Amino acid sequence: MHSDLIIIGAGPGGYETALEAAHRGKSVTLFNGGKLGGTCLNEGCIPTKCLCRDSEMVMRFKEADRFGIDDFTFSVDFNKISARKNEVVGQLRDGIATMLKQAKVNVVEAMVRFKDAHTVVAEIDGETQEFDADNIIIATGSTSRSLPIPGHDLDCVKDSADMLGIEYVPASLTIIGGGVIGMEFASIFAGLGSKVTVIEYMKQILPPFDSDIAKRLKQTLSKRGIEIVTGAAATKIEQNEDYEIVVTYEVKGKEQTVVSSDLLMAVGRAPRVDGLCLEAAGVEYSAKGIPVDEDMRTNVPHIFAVGDVNARMMLAHVASFQGLRALNVIDGKSDAIRLDLVPSAVFTMPECGMAGLTEDECKNRGIETVCGKSFYRANGKALAMGESDGLCKLVFEKSTHRLLGAHIMGADAALLAQEAVDLMNADATAESIREIVFGHPTLSEILLAAAHI
Repeated sequence: MHSDLIIIGAGPGGYETALEAAHRGKSVTLFNGGKLGGTCLNEGCIPTKCLCRDSEMVMRFKEADRFGIDDFTFSVDFNKISARKNEVVGQLRDGIATMLKQAKVNVVEAMVRFKDAHTVVAEIDGETQEFDADNIIIATGSTSRSLPIPGHDLDCVKDSADMLGIEYVPASLTIIGGGVIGMEFASIFAGLGSKVTVIEYMKQILPPFDSDIAKRLKQTLSKRGIEIVTGAAATKIEQNEDYEIVVTYEVKGKEQTVVSSDLLMAVGRAPRVDGLCLEAAGVEYSAKGIPVDEDMRTNVPHIFAVGDVNARMMLAHVASFQGLRALNVIDGKSDAIRLDLVPSAVFTMPECGMAGLTEDECKNRGIETVCGKSFYRANGKALAMGESDGLCKLVFEKSTHRLLGAHIMGADAALLAQEAVDLMNADATAESIREIVFGHPTLSEILLAAAHI
């Protein structure tokens, strides 16, 4: 079967590109070897955000007396929490299926492998079928990594997908890895009542984030009872006679242990390249992913790789826009997509959001900067919301005062980071930001306050 475009993988980078290509009049065959929506919808962004919301609600209920609500009682039904999560995921997955059907995208529910640079094969109903296309986009996503230490393969060791499938709130939870995945789960289950310990190898949690933001978040979460150990190397995982999980780790040369009922391994994700037979198509790849240029082309000009599989930036919205870039290249269209200006967020409580360069990244690049800071405790809307714990840090180029980065911890930090992206896309300076009329009282005024350098 011939198509104008074959897309391998039905996550955001796959199905959204398929919809746009179909809208442009192309015949599209989309291979889905798992569940529509990929990791983000089924085992990542969406279900974790459902749990984030539930945990936030519990936290708010516990603090009801702060808002003058006394004698307030409630109970947590984790079965209902899980059911709501599954309902949201199912609703969105059904929506994707409907849109693909309406767009007349040929969705093939099968794993696929390359036969040659223009042809892929799939096993369908016991038969091997061939499909070919003028252009091919690989959007196979990623899988959870594991730390290769003794005990990493024990049945008791869970990854993020396993955690989303549990039917109980752990009495105690150890998390190896203090990145985005680890810290979100730490915040979720601490809010639901788990005793949480995080072991992070780097000197700070959330390594990609600005150090000031990471430090402040660590302080805030520690006050909530989450034990966070940084600069710690996990060395061994065991299970004792009581079926408790014992994690051994080293800090400053000293060996320590933590015992818990459950363990999450959250040490990153690996591009999914196995089983594609990329060699048959002549596509270069490694365990680090499929290398691509700025147009998302692989070394084979008509084959593209988008999303987690190219390992450039493992974010769902990045995958979507990388797919759009690839499609534009196929169609010979130019675009103004700024893949260097991407908002990212971690939905802890409170949230953290960022966009652009950190102060440390600027120093490493030899860029002289000046930073402006503002605090949630000085913002009227934040105080009214009872959300006074927060910081906004804006990084400006010293010579031009052009906004280079925004780093925020506090309520609606993810949304504020998006506003900062809008400003950076417009090449805003500290002076031009101060000339924008911000609504009052709003959290957006936190950005305005930080622009006074």
